Amino acid sequence: MRTVLPLLVVLAYPPALAVADAPPRKTLEECIAIALAQQPTLQAADANVLAARERVWQTAAAYLPQVSASYAANRRAASAGSLTGGGFQGGGFQSAARTRTFNFYSTGVALTQILFDFGQNLAFIHREQALARSSAADAVTQRDSVVFDVSQSYLALLADYRLRDVADETVRQSQQHLDLAQGRFEVGFAPKFDVTQAQVQLANAELAQVTARNNVTLGRETLRHAMGLFEPLSFDIVDVLEEPAVSLDEARALELAYDHRPELQSIGAQREAALLQIKALQKDYLPKVGGNAAYNWTGSTYPLQDSWNVGASVNLSVFNGGLTTAQIGEAKANLASVAANEAALRQSITLEVQQALVNVRQGIESLRVAEKGLRQARENVELAEGRYSTGAGSIIELTDAQASLASAEASVIQARVNSRTAVAALERATATPID
Repeated sequence: MRTVLPLLVVLAYPPALAVADAPPRKTLEECIAIALAQQPTLQAADANVLAARERVWQTAAAYLPQVSASYAANRRAASAGSLTGGGFQGGGFQSAARTRTFNFYSTGVALTQILFDFGQNLAFIHREQALARSSAADAVTQRDSVVFDVSQSYLALLADYRLRDVADETVRQSQQHLDLAQGRFEVGFAPKFDVTQAQVQLANAELAQVTARNNVTLGRETLRHAMGLFEPLSFDIVDVLEEPAVSLDEARALELAYDHRPELQSIGAQREAALLQIKALQKDYLPKVGGNAAYNWTGSTYPLQDSWNVGASVNLSVFNGGLTTAQIGEAKANLASVAANEAALRQSITLEVQQALVNVRQGIESLRVAEKGLRQARENVELAEGRYSTGAGSIIELTDAQASLASAEASVIQARVNSRTAVAALERATATPID
């Protein structure tokens, strides 16, 4: 009795055990969150942003005092004349035999500081800050691309799941039709052709089933890659194909895109950086004022002799072979290129938004037509099955109806996926979540 009771408990709750063994399910939002944390391309984009911010500090370092220290110990050989500056004695050279060898030490601290450069280095700092903002906007662009790729892969996998279910159901119904044809043939109500035709239909359905199951495997791998995971997926996904589609006015969609697309923000920052580059290079025609100070200890024996100096300098480039003029010309050409690229980008964004809106409207209409066709196909299968069971219809009529039903179900699934993908594309085009 003690052995039987646990067995009865297990047999009494098989659904609960099946649920416990089922893999967890994740929503689209959860998959996107995993991708944002795991995707290596986003990590690379974040590293580029960090590098751009460090370049700002590199440029700002020129405005701060530059302090250096040095120490040197040498072994020298010198004649008495070279040390005193004398070379003649009584009309002739002193003897070279007086050369002596000694140690010489030198240490010191030096400081330099730019006092005034007409704002040239400040313009360079602002330029690097603009380029850092451009890198940050590029990182947002990469993030939006990852979100869209995950959404597209997620919806495609949902379609693969549903198409696999359709294939499984088609195989089941084809087997029923084969059993019906076999039974009618055995009692003499149907020719052998009905049996072979049903067998061909079943074989085609099984082939489609194999393809559908393989597509599920490929779809899971595609989603894994989009999420940036290295291990196979250990979870399943939640079906969201039944969520309603949305619509958005074209003028409002374009306004959102122009205000929020990170590509426009990035190229705007690049245009600002190009302007600051020109401004900074033009300062090369003006003088630069700097200050310096140094304290040194030198000598051949300790304690060393100390000395110090404080000074200022004014540097002005009088002629450098036209280098500054050529650099300014290059910067102006780069500014013109950025401006043209910005105009082209706006045109591309406008086209992308319009295409996304058209696809959203098409998705809604396609889904309506596909669902209507599915209702008619189901009704047609019921009529064909009834006619064949009573001998009023042919096996070809039944198999054609079944094939039409499978095609209609696939069309509905594809229409739903296209509709949801169009919404995701619209969100990508406007860089704004669409309610």
